[in-house]
Amino acid sequence: MKRSWKTKLIHSDARIPQGFRSLVTPTYRGSTVLFPNAEAVSDEWDQERVGYTYGLYGTPTALDLAARVCELEDGEHTIITAGGQGAISLVQLALLKAGDHVLIPENIYGPNRKLAFSVLRRFGVEVTVYPPMIGDGIGDLIKDNTRLMWCESPGSLTMEVQDVPAIAKAAHDRGALVALDNTWSSGVYFRAFDHGADVEMQALTKYIGGHSDLLLGAVTVRDRELYERLGSTYQVLGCAPSPDDCQLALRGMKTLAVRLAQIERSALQVAQWLAARPEIEIVLHPALPSCPGHEFWKRDFTGSAGLFSIVFRSGPTKQQVQAFVDALELFEIGYSWGGLTSLAVNYDLSRSKGRSEYGHRIVRLYIGLEEPEELIADLEQALRRISS
Repeated sequence: MKRSWKTKLIHSDARIPQGFRSLVTPTYRGSTVLFPNAEAVSDEWDQERVGYTYGLYGTPTALDLAARVCELEDGEHTIITAGGQGAISLVQLALLKAGDHVLIPENIYGPNRKLAFSVLRRFGVEVTVYPPMIGDGIGDLIKDNTRLMWCESPGSLTMEVQDVPAIAKAAHDRGALVALDNTWSSGVYFRAFDHGADVEMQALTKYIGGHSDLLLGAVTVRDRELYERLGSTYQVLGCAPSPDDCQLALRGMKTLAVRLAQIERSALQVAQWLAARPEIEIVLHPALPSCPGHEFWKRDFTGSAGLFSIVFRSGPTKQQVQAFVDALELFEIGYSWGGLTSLAVNYDLSRSKGRSEYGHRIVRLYIGLEEPEELIADLEQALRRISS
């Protein structure tokens, strides 16, 4: 068929040489997936099994990232979502229904807790909050309708390291599933499936992205039936990841090992310095004996990360703690750690039911790639705001 130049703008006959290879995964963007013929048209979500059907279910860039995360976490199937909270929501909505019961730890990531109480409860799911250090005692909280229990180890802000194997055994003895938020270890310092988790999720936004410029999450399982449940829910939620963000995460993965190694060394140096300061009551770093559950970290983890908290001794007002954070020059103030820049955020747990009695005295620190000696000097000058 003869085509005008206008039509050729859309249906071009131009061709380029094939066989280009690069060290970088291409960024495939696209919503429409082309089929070879009418009979081949399908709307299946599992593109690993049936081939590409729709951009919503992942372009080759997203599927490449999923395969690499799955390999990193020693799983069988991984789904990439548009953010860490998207991964959490996918797990909750895929594995729970009206009449079910879910257990979540008191120190869980705030938006996960909010999802449970503001959404799941509204849809008829019963929610119980449990102390993070409960261990096998969680068996006393399991009901006939308990379908899922969450672990987050270390926990958000207060950093308790859970006895995940004991919790998982209690859950499995009663037919419940265990989901683990493994963001702190980036899926490498804690082997979730080897310690009893059925579902592992992490925010790729953090360490795998590594540069504070993307939002992604991942859900990984080993069981095919769980993968089917997650995938069929993923299909209708529409939480597709950006191919550009996936490409950035693939880039970040290549330097993950060297970044984690440097961050671990720097964070331990800073944490140990802070532990000796008279202004500090406790350093909540899982690799230090002062952290609740340190014995489980020693038993189950192969390394430590750059996120930890400090608690000031009684005395400073909330305004003084805020003045300490404001005085920091190398530490920026902001959420979403895991990048190159050190961060500090102060919290007030006074009204947080079931949380440790730290009140307004807790500050969460993230150690990035700055020189640790300079970070220590920055902390030292800011600590003068507390003592002055």
